[in-house]
Amino acid sequence: MASQSSFIHTETLYVGARDLVRLVQRQGLPASIAGVAEQLRRDFLRWDDFEKTPRIANHSRDGVIELMPVADAERFAFKYVNGHPKNTREGLPTVMAFGVLADVATGAPRLLSELTLTTAIRTAATSALAARALARPGSRRMALIGNGAQAEFQAIAFRDLVGVRELRLFDVDPAATAKLVRNLAGQGLDLTVCASTVEAVRGADIVTTVTADKANATILTPELLEPGMHLNAVGGDCPGKTELHRGVLERAAVFVEFEPQTRIEGEIQQMPADFPVTELWRVLAGQHPGRRADEEVTLFDSVGFALEDYSALTWVHDTALSLGIGQRIDLVPAQDDPKDLFGLLRQERAVVRAQ
Repeated sequence: MASQSSFIHTETLYVGARDLVRLVQRQGLPASIAGVAEQLRRDFLRWDDFEKTPRIANHSRDGVIELMPVADAERFAFKYVNGHPKNTREGLPTVMAFGVLADVATGAPRLLSELTLTTAIRTAATSALAARALARPGSRRMALIGNGAQAEFQAIAFRDLVGVRELRLFDVDPAATAKLVRNLAGQGLDLTVCASTVEAVRGADIVTTVTADKANATILTPELLEPGMHLNAVGGDCPGKTELHRGVLERAAVFVEFEPQTRIEGEIQQMPADFPVTELWRVLAGQHPGRRADEEVTLFDSVGFALEDYSALTWVHDTALSLGIGQRIDLVPAQDDPKDLFGLLRQERAVVRAQ
């Protein structure tokens, strides 16, 4: 029988989907988004501590499956995530994800966690963190184009972290907008359902696009831009999937998460390799001013980056431990003799015979 000390050394905290729901309910969604945003800010400020790489993707006709690794000197993290817009027709989510947080010193996995709900929280937290740094002070009206699974999280993040009070909503699927209106009822936001993107963006301080189709779409065109707008482009996140006309990028100051990845996947995949962009961490660290004038149009070309999942997994791990949520699992075998892996089979055979 394995010793108690060896079991403790190899045990993994498992936070499943139901555990994560309980965690967010205990914390409250606004506090959860704020907690992840603060962890993001701290981790972005130590950008150079991380070993970074673009994610590894397997593209198919209907979607993409990706692995997103990142590490610092103490912890390694990765996320498995898919994006299949047609899934909703089969009763499956468009996005499904899980992740691992491990010790760099030993390779031992310390956390195995759902990341589907968590990804929605971290994406909204990242959007709001960027907007807080780039949007005009006093931005109160946001157009939200794409009212699917991510939309409520974006709305609440921008309400609490940026100060948005009015949302102008549009989706090509009226049922998605109706769902969003139901879910945001009583949340302190003034909601206006619009008949088109043109109507939704008119007079907006911030425009968030968060659509799902794997296509080169042109949801925003240059003539829709108004001086001082901040654009939060979330939906484009893989080769062949964009939301903005290239003329929009030419009009804006463009900010990205990790430039080598965004060149492949983001809105800037439409642009030449020398098209100028600024990584967001430089703004947060005070190395770049961000918005240079009230009239400037700023664009956060958000594709999702592994460091954000590192931050989210760190927050889940620490919060789950503090609340006593999750369970210990033997994801890695516990061995009396770590050189005798074969011996585990003898141990299990002996247990079966004893029964």
